[in-house]
Amino acid sequence: MTASLKSHSVGATMVLTISNPEHRNALGPELYAAGVEALNVAESSADVRSVVIVGEGRHFCAGGNLQRLQANRQQPIEVQAQSVGGLHNWIETIHTFPKPVIAAVEGACAGAGFSLALACDFIVAARDAVFVMAYSNIGISPDGGGSWALARSLPRATVMQLLMAGERITPERLQQLGVVGTLTEGGAAMGEALALAEKLNARAPNALASIKELVNDAATNPLHTHLAAELDHFVRNVHHANGGEGIAAFLEKRTPQYR
Repeated sequence: MTASLKSHSVGATMVLTISNPEHRNALGPELYAAGVEALNVAESSADVRSVVIVGEGRHFCAGGNLQRLQANRQQPIEVQAQSVGGLHNWIETIHTFPKPVIAAVEGACAGAGFSLALACDFIVAARDAVFVMAYSNIGISPDGGGSWALARSLPRATVMQLLMAGERITPERLQQLGVVGTLTEGGAAMGEALALAEKLNARAPNALASIKELVNDAATNPLHTHLAAELDHFVRNVHHANGGEGIAAFLEKRTPQYR
């Protein structure tokens, strides 16, 4: 069965389901372009306020398909480069997507699947989920931005345990380290992710887009540059219709209705 990316809506949330359950939702090139296209559609749609990425069945994503990787070794090197480039295009699209993206993780979250979860703004994980950067276990190095995300989130020694030693890390430990935001019981990650999405959907989309952009840029901006960016976003959002609605609703002690 070929891997595919299914899409459906739950209220104002677009749900993207990685569908390759026979191989624990292993990724493939056919998914990457579909992921970029889905997010482009979501970005241009006022009806979509957030996105949840989930795996079909018992697992989130076991990473790359090793049979495909082995077959690619017999092909020109450009074949594998194009495949990884497609994954990276999807990862960058998630990173710059102006709406919240939530990973709902059950079961295996390995290799590129772990990288995919790290690219999201929120990770909701079942307590029995299995997180592992398994690359070095099969003699290869990371892709999908996993080393980039981990190096910015965790102490160097922990990153090396994950990447060089290929050790598993529990969802509880990832929550303690600030990588996983919410823990759930097994089977409940999707429901919790949708509940989080609903809360985010009730907030001003322009303010959330500004926050994501500011946080993305914070690691590389010097303070003076970042303060100038905050000033620009703040002024624009105060003068946005949603800024007026939010302030008025707070003063009038009512629930705001953002557009």
